Amino acid sequence: MCGIFAVFNYPDDIHAFRRRALLLSKQLRHRGPDWSGCKISGNNILCHERLAIVGVDSGAQPLTNEDESIILAVNGEIYNHRALRKQLRSGVTFKTQSDCEVILHLYSEIGKDVVNHLDGMYSFVLLDTTRNRFIAARDPIGITTLYQGWSSSSPNTVYFASELKALNEVCDKIISFPPGHIYDSLTGETTRYYKPPWWDGEIIPKNPINYTVLRESLEKAVRKRLMSDVPYGVLLSGGLDSSLIASIATREAAKLAATQNGYQEDSDERHIGNSGVNGLHSFSIGLPGSPDLVAARSVAEFLNTIHHEYTFTIQEGLDAVHDIIHHLETYDVTTIRASTPMYLLSRKIKAMGVKMVLSGEGSDEILGGYLYFHAAPSAADFHKETVTRVKKLHTSDCLRANKSTMAWGLEARVPFLDGTFLNVAMAIDPEEKVFREGRMEKYILRKAFDVSTTGGVRYLPDSILWRQKEQFSDGVGYGWIDSLKDASEQHVTDEQFANAAERWPKDTPTTKEAYWYREQFESWFPQEACIDSVERWIPRRDWGCPEDPSGRAQRVHNSAYDNVANV
Repeated sequence: MCGIFAVFNYPDDIHAFRRRALLLSKQLRHRGPDWSGCKISGNNILCHERLAIVGVDSGAQPLTNEDESIILAVNGEIYNHRALRKQLRSGVTFKTQSDCEVILHLYSEIGKDVVNHLDGMYSFVLLDTTRNRFIAARDPIGITTLYQGWSSSSPNTVYFASELKALNEVCDKIISFPPGHIYDSLTGETTRYYKPPWWDGEIIPKNPINYTVLRESLEKAVRKRLMSDVPYGVLLSGGLDSSLIASIATREAAKLAATQNGYQEDSDERHIGNSGVNGLHSFSIGLPGSPDLVAARSVAEFLNTIHHEYTFTIQEGLDAVHDIIHHLETYDVTTIRASTPMYLLSRKIKAMGVKMVLSGEGSDEILGGYLYFHAAPSAADFHKETVTRVKKLHTSDCLRANKSTMAWGLEARVPFLDGTFLNVAMAIDPEEKVFREGRMEKYILRKAFDVSTTGGVRYLPDSILWRQKEQFSDGVGYGWIDSLKDASEQHVTDEQFANAAERWPKDTPTTKEAYWYREQFESWFPQEACIDSVERWIPRRDWGCPEDPSGRAQRVHNSAYDNVANV
């Protein structure tokens, strides 16, 4: 991933603005420390901060076509770029080995319909100088981040950036650009291009579970995400999701390393970096003695990964919170809780020279894995909530995974949010997903990788495969959340909290912890415009769930599963 900053239809001297644009783009350099680029055409400017993962030597951006009539800046990865190259008309000249360059040439042939052909995670801005047209698009789920802004002093000017901090000085209206949408300056409209069959939550699917299809679609999702020319690894919390991804990645990396050149030259999966040659690296973090560290250690031993285990102190975590809020650009309680260990771990990983990791985000939303789903009144309600949560991933877990890692120039890839896997999993009858006697959360995912359905192949130890859900902020050590609550009590007085609604009538904090985060967010982003891009993550109160989003706060946490059918 990278950082992009673009301004279209700037009202004054664009060349005089170049210096200011470079300074604003520099605020994104943590996302792309490898190279910076800038292109001006007419009264438009595109800036790029590059993190080189694929086509390291030749993929500097912004990219241009042969006559430089099309200019492109991309943040992300296009996993099917080689297949798309073969679909282009003959005679197309590629300047780089970048997976993103294919967007340029595909656009020149089919226009903005290019977004319906991309398989990947991406945000991009494209300028077509021949038509004075610019388009901007974001991947279907919002794995990558993108913001759009305007200034009342020049209402016809449009700004785009990968993070809020590049816009808040020049815009007085800022939104999080919606995932699965594309903006076209020719119409001035932003339209949804992503229209999967599961989008309407009122339509309840009826497909029976097919464990083989579910398992193989996830394996393919992991395989395509090993596309890399640089060292990579896996984030391993010891929970079900990250452990499955690590298990699959270990198998797939070994397959790739078994041949001298990896996959065939024309395959999108041919790049393997150097991580599969001597074993896959895995990374975990937690407070000393935390549940996640113990579980991750057992998984790493089982998979024989090269495991790196780190601990942090409560004070180190508390010291990082202010900077984390600056990087996350949110005041959401659960996002900040979970981001702190991920942020600290990402710094350690990048220091080792690793630039890409696989992570397990998305599974809980797709399969209803959060413990509050136990309170769903019916299978239909269960399904509707999964649809809602997947649609909102860009405000929570995707935002956390992207910004916590990219704060240090580390790219996180999320196989559970693969388009094909999503379509398979979201089409399953929710009666197969709901909790009932003998079935714990994410039962069908666990069963798909259990020896009873894999032909005897053991992907994980049973103690991990059937381990109860721990949200990351809980699993790193229960003392972490308790310490955040204690710290907020010290920072926020009873009088301040009593007047919270007066200070913030919109989205008023309901706990001292939320107040403390909101205050720190405001110190970084004082403009009223910045609040519109934030959305809080709260379990369903109308299901009788507590407001505290911690899994530990849910009634079923650590309840016995004496009758779970795990064979």
